[in-house]
Amino acid sequence: MWGKVGSEDAARAVYVPPGQYDEFYAFVSGGFDGQLLVYGLPSGRLLKIVPVFSQYPRNGYGYSEETKAFLMTSHGFIPWGDMHHPVLSKTDGVPDGRWIFANENNTPRVARIDLRKFETVEIIEIPNSAGNHSSPFVTQNTEYVVAGTRFSVPTDVTTGKFKDVPIASYKDNFRGTITFIKVNNDPNYKGEDRMSIAFQLLVPGFDYDLAHCGKGPSHGWCFFTSYNTEEAYTLIETNASQNDKDYILA
Repeated sequence: MWGKVGSEDAARAVYVPPGQYDEFYAFVSGGFDGQLLVYGLPSGRLLKIVPVFSQYPRNGYGYSEETKAFLMTSHGFIPWGDMHHPVLSKTDGVPDGRWIFANENNTPRVARIDLRKFETVEIIEIPNSAGNHSSPFVTQNTEYVVAGTRFSVPTDVTTGKFKDVPIASYKDNFRGTITFIKVNNDPNYKGEDRMSIAFQLLVPGFDYDLAHCGKGPSHGWCFFTSYNTEEAYTLIETNASQNDKDYILA
């Protein structure tokens, strides 16, 4: 009897009657589904699936001529993705509900979803990068979206292309990159592409995992966590855990 009463109380606490709205939206990454999920809270109801990095037969996303281009990359047509870390645009460090940015971990890309219509409107591919994971995180007024590599690559800094080198030369040839994506915040801007690569930083060949950009007194700083400062390339679970501590990149 106690369990039944408890269940009823829990259900009553999250019940939102027809015609009324949830107090909050929860935007959840779909992982290998590649899409953005929108839930109402406290009801927990799935309100919408926003197609982003994968084809979506229900509404033709990635199939229609208008949306196929979203899934084109420098490696050709990639009809699936691994979505991570949706983040809202900000004004003065406060989420402003204009856009959501989302990361694609497989073929490094960042998407912009317009929250006026809950649709993907732009996807940008990040060069000189592999397996972006500390991405996308925005600065105080959405001046930049930052994106860091999880896996380092043998980048030739003179040509901007990957080199073909032995994996045993990892410490000599592999580097990470931190990318700053400029966002055009002009409300009168009429172009479709608000995002552009502003600049990239070449950093040591560690694995950069998560990031956060400061606000208020910390505005102008961005911080990245890292692991595999050993720069191991075999038996990663063991060899990338030898150092007692890794680094924060600031």
